[in-house]
Amino acid sequence: MQTAVDTKHHLIVTHEVTNVGTDRSQLAHVAKEAKATLAMESLDVVADRGYFSSAEILACEEAGITVTLPKPMTSGAKSEGRFGKQDFRYVAEADLYICPAGERLKYYYSNEENGLVLRRYWTNACRTCAIKHQCTTGAQRRITRWEHEHVLEAVQRRLDEHPEKMRMRRETVEHPFGTIKARMGATHFLMKTLPRVATEMALHVLAYNLTRVMNIVGVRPLMAAIRG
Repeated sequence: MQTAVDTKHHLIVTHEVTNVGTDRSQLAHVAKEAKATLAMESLDVVADRGYFSSAEILACEEAGITVTLPKPMTSGAKSEGRFGKQDFRYVAEADLYICPAGERLKYYYSNEENGLVLRRYWTNACRTCAIKHQCTTGAQRRITRWEHEHVLEAVQRRLDEHPEKMRMRRETVEHPFGTIKARMGATHFLMKTLPRVATEMALHVLAYNLTRVMNIVGVRPLMAAIRG
């Protein structure tokens, strides 16, 4: 179940039932649907780390959607106590990285992996580096940079500047899920097959949104709006 929920009233703006097992490929589609439903020129979206995908974030950027979400902590080096990529400073003007020891990792070549063009950087100074043991177990430390890495860096800056947005996300999107689950009780979906389950979920979402609107504006104004 995918939902986009507005932060002001906790109304479900758009939703979709999917049989895709992970959230990583869902961000751009759901965000674009929410933007179209709201008829907005631009949109701010906050998601959790399960939605982090370079291609999805780029698709949002190109659609006028500003995304804030944390990056999954998948660095093997960092988990083993060595320097992570975030410890290397990128210098855009010179297109190189500065390592924690102050050495310059210059660009050597690009290649494509999983549809992403990746740029490779390294230095030959690693062999004589005094803190090499804190950085890599190989002959040299190499840094990979996606051709659109600046988009991901902007996402990280937004998160660093506004960490409260993750709390806002939990308080926003978890509220409808909790309410709908409480109303459903301990049961699973009653229907089978994706189209039928989607219809069942649409009824739950409609009931939830109607309840929210009644709480926000009252029953009589809602009825008047429906009649109008």
